[in-house]
Amino acid sequence: MKRELLYGERWLNNSDARMAVFTWLARYNNRRRHSALGHISPVEFARRSINSGSLNLAA
Repeated sequence: MKRELLYGERWLNNSDARMAVFTWLARYNNRRRHSALGHISPVEFARRSINSGSLNLAA
């Protein structure tokens, strides 16, 4: 997050900074794929885990 969002940025107020962080987190958790999760997003991994009733972590 520091490299992708915060480095070199300046916001006028706290609410703008919070919105930027929230937007980044939403992208990170909903769209970014993780190799440890089989190259799917954390949200998709959780959805599949709930539907299957088990967790399959590659560790």
